[in-house]
Amino acid sequence: MSHLHQDKKLLNRVKRLQGQMNAVEQALQHPEAECISVLQQVAAIKGAVHGLMNELIEAHLRHHVIGTQTETNEEELAEFMQLLKRYS
Repeated sequence: MSHLHQDKKLLNRVKRLQGQMNAVEQALQHPEAECISVLQQVAAIKGAVHGLMNELIEAHLRHHVIGTQTETNEEELAEFMQLLKRYS
């Protein structure tokens, strides 16, 4: 996936995830951290990783699967991505 190095949006997502992970690490090192707060942070990370995975899958489809075709059916791609999001 060498084409991904050009996608600043994906890199920004990863950096936000790193920040969220660092916040969880810091919370776990402090005895006064509340469990619910840490769980909410972890749930946010889970959602962010899920979103990142969906973007990577879409990028893969666009670049490696559809990229060789001259005509892309955007509606069909959107429907497939919706289906993927529903079941993953």
